[in-house]
Amino acid sequence: MQDAQLLTKVAESGLLSKAQAAGLSLSKLEPLLQLAASNPEILVLVEASGPELLPILPTVVKVAPPALPLLAAAIQVPPPALAVLGLGALGAAAGVVYVVPDDTIVNIAAQTFAVGALGAAGLAGIAGSVVLGKVLGGK
Repeated sequence: MQDAQLLTKVAESGLLSKAQAAGLSLSKLEPLLQLAASNPEILVLVEASGPELLPILPTVVKVAPPALPLLAAAIQVPPPALAVLGLGALGAAAGVVYVVPDDTIVNIAAQTFAVGALGAAGLAGIAGSVVLGKVLGGK
């Protein structure tokens, strides 16, 4: 029963036709299919990606399995919204520097951590919006 659901989801995602367009064989897709059996959100990534991204998807899936639910959710966010969130995070990083006083080592450490985390999130949001814009724009 579960295999039938997986096959239906694979068919709905367009994985096989995209693989054929990218020149990939079924043997190269086998690791991706095995992971899709336990992580169906992978197929959301397949649906949103074009044939040009399909060859690197198995590598991404192997390298970052914990990130798959986040990637599946992020790929459904419109690129302009991701860009706005990224800019907001960068603005929040600047706000932390302005609001948190730098009079103690603890405050300086807090500033450094917050700016690092928010800055990374901001850059990731902006870069993600550019990548998604190209991927979704090419469909």
